[in-house]
Amino acid sequence: MPADLVLLSARLLDPGTGALLPHTALAARDGRIVLLGDDREARALAGPRSTVLDLRGAVVLPGLTDGHLHPVSGAERTMGVDLSACRDLDAVRAALADAVRALPPGGWLRGWGLDPNAFGGAPVGHAALGPVLDGVPAFIELFDAHSALAGARALELAGIDGPRAFEQGSEIVCDADGRPTGLLLEDAACALVEAVAPRPTEAEVRARATEVLRAMAASGLTGGHAMDANGDTLAVYAALEAEDALPLRLRVHPWCPPEADDDAVAELIRLQGTGGALWRVAGVKLFMDGTIDNGTAWLEAPDRHGESTRAFWPDPRRYTGVIAALHRAGVPTATHAIGDAAVRHVLDSVAQAQTDGPGAVRHRVEHIETVPDDTVRRFAPLGVAASMQPTHCCEFTRADHTDNWSRRLGEERAGHAFRCRDLWDAGARVVLGSDWPVAPYPPLEVMAGARHRRPADLSLPPHGPDQALTPLRALRAMTVNPAWVAGEEGIAGRLAVGYRADLTVLAEDPLAVADTELAQVPVVATVLAGRVTHRGAAL
Repeated sequence: MPADLVLLSARLLDPGTGALLPHTALAARDGRIVLLGDDREARALAGPRSTVLDLRGAVVLPGLTDGHLHPVSGAERTMGVDLSACRDLDAVRAALADAVRALPPGGWLRGWGLDPNAFGGAPVGHAALGPVLDGVPAFIELFDAHSALAGARALELAGIDGPRAFEQGSEIVCDADGRPTGLLLEDAACALVEAVAPRPTEAEVRARATEVLRAMAASGLTGGHAMDANGDTLAVYAALEAEDALPLRLRVHPWCPPEADDDAVAELIRLQGTGGALWRVAGVKLFMDGTIDNGTAWLEAPDRHGESTRAFWPDPRRYTGVIAALHRAGVPTATHAIGDAAVRHVLDSVAQAQTDGPGAVRHRVEHIETVPDDTVRRFAPLGVAASMQPTHCCEFTRADHTDNWSRRLGEERAGHAFRCRDLWDAGARVVLGSDWPVAPYPPLEVMAGARHRRPADLSLPPHGPDQALTPLRALRAMTVNPAWVAGEEGIAGRLAVGYRADLTVLAEDPLAVADTELAQVPVVATVLAGRVTHRGAAL
């Protein structure tokens, strides 16, 4: 039978060894690689309906996979004004003022990507935005997606006039007189305003998600580990696949919140394995804490504001029980754990689960921003993957520790964090991702950040250069290691006959390009299951 795809005049890069394979061509049929050979052999497999691409020396990699992203919920969140480039309050106010002028009468102002560093060390609150939000219902997400700023009118519409108690670690921040400042910490508090704010239609969300996913494919991504399944997310994936318009292979982790009872956990177990050919529910996402920037992380010693002292789960023992139940059912888990106490509790819980049930389930910890040496050494023996986002360090912290994150942690802990290299050296499987929309999703930018530890514009010195990954390790962390944590190392993450034909084609060898130039390397083509999802200008 003819091949569906034939790639000629290529350089084929093995991320396992970092060496170029002794072949110049690749052919794929029915979504799998059927030939690695020379151009003559590959041409012989081409038929009248085959897609044949002459790559003229471009480099073919196993498809790059983002280990942590939010495609559909992120698409909805980013439908407002983008504040991610605003570095001070003047810039924030100007961007919001432009957006307010474009609002219809009575319309809500939505924004995203607000960096608390823009407040210059002052408390985050709607009062700092002055008359810009006067009378306008506004809901603005901070960059971490764990907090939001609501304007006075939005608080009024939501009936928020003081503090409230929640079943999870959430908070309506209030001043000394008990009046809400507008800052809402964690999901339950934010949901109070979101419940009264207008929502985009299903068609609008699907259109925006389609736009985002196509752009992700154009950046070189062939897959992602999607860390939520909120609202109509699964229906969006199903609809796009039915239209042959899903350009990424997605592994979906629905959330398990602290208030989930045994029936809810059983439903999460039932969902496992459902999906389509390109998307599948294959794990559960949990949260052990919030963020350092908000004072909602779980640290073994308080931050310099006396905060970040408690878990997101009011009863951490319940979390341990849920992990045990999921482990017994063979369900892999991904737990958001930023602070050292949170990470320790996750590892303790996995260790306990492994004493009660089979040990083959591949669990993972997300983010891991600050941990001591003894915790670093625990990942490998437990078989727990370290899922990390180097661009969080690059874009939101500074080497001189003048940023909000570093000031909260203090000098010692801020200088000993985002320990990508230490975890790798200790034998942990490090998986890289973006956490989009928290940080940009282009995978070359993610790998570059892991290598140089600087912001994308290279405007600041590296933060913790001793924790940088080598070029080969960064590449493995977006190819080989995502395949391993998904239990798919026998069909993905390598260029080999029988493996998935999920491919990223670059104009240059990413291992030979300077760290500071990697993000600018052109993506020649992206291939998913043998189907070209993106053609660059060179083709």
